[in-house]
Amino acid sequence: MIKTAMLMAAMTALFGFVGTLLAGFEGLVIAILIAVGMNVFAWYNSDRMVLRMYGAKQVARGHSLYDLVSNLSLNADLPMPKVYEIKSDQPNAFATGRNPENAAVAATTGLLKKLNQNEIAAVMAHELAHIKNRDTTIMVIAATFAGAISMLANFAMFFGGRRNNNIGFVGLVAMMILAPLAASLIQMAISRSREYVADRVGAEICGNPRWLASALLSIQDYANKIDNHKAERNPSTAHMFIINPLHAHAHDKLFSTHPNTANRVAALEALVGAIKPVQSVRQTSIPRTGRKNHLKKPWG
Repeated sequence: MIKTAMLMAAMTALFGFVGTLLAGFEGLVIAILIAVGMNVFAWYNSDRMVLRMYGAKQVARGHSLYDLVSNLSLNADLPMPKVYEIKSDQPNAFATGRNPENAAVAATTGLLKKLNQNEIAAVMAHELAHIKNRDTTIMVIAATFAGAISMLANFAMFFGGRRNNNIGFVGLVAMMILAPLAASLIQMAISRSREYVADRVGAEICGNPRWLASALLSIQDYANKIDNHKAERNPSTAHMFIINPLHAHAHDKLFSTHPNTANRVAALEALVGAIKPVQSVRQTSIPRTGRKNHLKKPWG
């Protein structure tokens, strides 16, 4: 809760600062009111908005993915989240929700078809780790504010005509560029730092860091070849996925929302032998095509 409050305060301050520069005290008041409203709205609705954005379909008990997540949730000592499937050929997954009691995990059809059972288990364990660490709350709010600040910056020309704007035309142009950049940098810093932690906790939940390392390499390879059209249309949500769904060649690595995959794999390999295999969760069969299950069967 402290980290979430700090993020809300930082983004609200940035929002208010932009509003003040663009329209003086009046702009500050308007910006703060919008920021407070967006905080409340994001807290209760952003998870549903993201799931709707990706056309996610909820799956019920008896579905192989649901049963797998249910087993992993027991390992993670978490309430059972809602489970969704997204129609996309690109293998990927994300978690969302304001807290563990109101959380959801989503996997693409490409993930279920192209990865083996161990890798799928590791990916979903990683997403549960985000829920356990309450990263989903932080990431959802960061995405909401990044989009809002970009929107405010785009209104710069409108506010620029007011008499209480003292930054001039050059200042307006700079603000239109720098405000979204500042919001994105906050968002990226949060996302990058939390991925390493989620990798470690996810490896503990599934019981084998090599399963997650293998999954990350596979997803990265597919992500470089297969488009995720909905993610391309909504780049502010890219940080939510386990691997950046946007093509690497289209985005400067300096501003990537995810740490380097090779570095993540190296960190996971360093955990081999330090994490005890999980014995309490049964195997769940997930239909797949095109890949053999070359790793040991999970959990015995």
